[in-house]
Order: sequence, then C-alpha cells, then structure tokens
Amino acid sequence: MNEQRLSMLKKFAAEEPNDPFNWYALANEYLTGSPEKAKEYFDKLLSEFPDYLPTYYHAAQVYIDLMEDEKALSIYVQGIELAQKQQNSKALRELSAAHQNLLFEME
Repeated sequence: MNEQRLSMLKKFAAEEPNDPFNWYALANEYLTGSPEKAKEYFDKLLSEFPDYLPTYYHAAQVYIDLMEDEKALSIYVQGIELAQKQQNSKALRELSAAHQNLLFEME
C-alpha cells in the first residue's frame, strides 16, 4: 500500500462521495496490504452503488481471500445478473469464468 496514494484517494472520495470510481480505487489500493479494509469499501460499493459493475469481480476475490467462499459465490451471481442486464459481454465472461472456477475449487 502506498500511503501517499491512499491519502489522495481518500481525499477524492471525500470530495466526490457519489462517484463510485473513487471508492473502487480506494478498495483496490487496500487489496494487497489490508484485505479486511478493502472488504469494507467493496461492501460500501455493493450496497450504495449496486450498478457499478467493476466492483463484483474484485469484491468476490476479497471474500475468497478471506475464506468466505459462499459470500463470494453470491457476489459473482449478482455480478453475472448485472452484466447480463447491462449487456456487458466481457464482464459477463469474466464473472462467469470466475464463478465456475470457484465452484470447481469448492468441490
């Protein structure tokens, strides 16, 4: 984690709290050093910005890293449904593949 970048991202989020990208960037910055903190920001995105599609893949990955596979599956399913609704075939392929891989690993 880069403390200077974190400070800048927090400032952006405070200045424009209705822009989901600011929260997404902040969550991603925490991925490597503090997955619990990343999870907090991804949960915020999922609840406050449910139509922000990029959230779903990385949010599910955080839950996998924290060994909460059932929650990750649920997030993938929600993301798949949103990708279908938004007709985003690239995101749909990525989310579907990740979902299938997790199901395979859980067997």
